[in-house]
Amino acid sequence: MSYELFIGDYAYSSWSLRGWLPFRKAGLTPRIHFVDFHKAEVADQLTDIAPARTVPAMRTPEGTVVWDSLALAEELHSRHPEAVLWPTDPGTRALGRALAAEMHSGFSALRGECPMNLRTAYRDVPLSEATRADIARIETLWAHARSRHADQGPWLLGSYSIADIAFAPVAARFAGYDVALSDVAQAYVAAHLADPWFREWREMGLNIGETLQRYAKPFATKPWPGPA
Repeated sequence: MSYELFIGDYAYSSWSLRGWLPFRKAGLTPRIHFVDFHKAEVADQLTDIAPARTVPAMRTPEGTVVWDSLALAEELHSRHPEAVLWPTDPGTRALGRALAAEMHSGFSALRGECPMNLRTAYRDVPLSEATRADIARIETLWAHARSRHADQGPWLLGSYSIADIAFAPVAARFAGYDVALSDVAQAYVAAHLADPWFREWREMGLNIGETLQRYAKPFATKPWPGPA
């Protein structure tokens, strides 16, 4: 029996992106179950894997259901240490976990005002003070991590990890809502936009599922700022 992964719409479900990327990093191919946001309530489509009520959700080979993206990533790290989802150095790993945990539990203003939408990019977007405060905090976190690991690779901890998986949808939001960033933050966003796994996910988002008007914003649009 293999892993099963329940995910939502590729273009809009930021949490699903966080659930899918650990499998790609670990070199695992789960059986995908697509939960159509246009079809019915998410919880109503997950009755076979209770108590999960949201996406992403994972069913392990022995049948255990894991319904949280960070728990999913940590469980894959525990089961597949060879994938190095977290660095082996304890101090670096501790920093990465702090970064991922803050992303997992915070930044509600950014999430609410700028939902992920991989089918559209906007320009000249007016942002609230609360969202700007979230952005400033994220830039502080990124700058702190990059200052320690800039000579080891383009990611927060040098090499790609769960910390980057946690922030991948944030990079998509910054790109899609024309957010002005420092050079360090902009380079980190560009690394995500050029990442083959992110581009694979976005391509699926452009070709699978319907355009959901509830995610549309009344702003002028522009071409997607990263590679197609």
